[in-house]
Amino acid sequence: MKILMVLTSHDELGDTGDKTGFWLEEFAAPYYVLKDAGHDITLASPAGGKPPLDPKSDEPDAQTAATERYKKDSEAQAQLASTEKLADVDVASFDGVFYPGGHGPLWDLAESAVSKAVIEDTLAAGKPVALVCHAPAVLKNVTAPNGDPIVKGRKVTGFTNQEEDAVGLTDVVPFLLEDVLIEQGGTFSKQGVFEPYVVQDGLLITGQNPPSSEPAAEKLLEALKAD
Repeated sequence: MKILMVLTSHDELGDTGDKTGFWLEEFAAPYYVLKDAGHDITLASPAGGKPPLDPKSDEPDAQTAATERYKKDSEAQAQLASTEKLADVDVASFDGVFYPGGHGPLWDLAESAVSKAVIEDTLAAGKPVALVCHAPAVLKNVTAPNGDPIVKGRKVTGFTNQEEDAVGLTDVVPFLLEDVLIEQGGTFSKQGVFEPYVVQDGLLITGQNPPSSEPAAEKLLEALKAD
């Protein structure tokens, strides 16, 4: 099956002067879960080309078996360095979509009409969408066929207010993911700070934080098999 992974192109962490982007673990772990299951993965981002890596996700204490594998995988590195432009992707040709997080998506993908259409069209076609950590923020402007927010009445999770506070960025991010999903009528649940937690509601799969990226991808695998 064909899987589309959508990464951020945004690299500025608000007005701090610091850099952000996608979180390495949240790309690497799902990438290998899906690839090892035999799926064909296409990478895309709003600007195309090489998406920005959050430098904090490249620090020693953020490394996992999946990130170490990626750093030895020249084929995966080459693929990541040349993502397709999201607007040029034919979403109908994919069987499922995965959004890694990092803070970057809060600025670009959450406000992207192209990303909104990707999610709406995928769900409308009866295909699963999984988003992890900050990526559920990308659901902010996505609507159901009746015009309601896509999360209204759905079980969801994502990076919590407590976790945002723990990384010291509550006053930097453009909005708090947990607050927005609740305001839009989502049934938001969570586990402890940085504990793995994944919620599935039909075709929509959301993971709370970086440790949730691998189990979120495994849920996507299950959804693809059930399709």
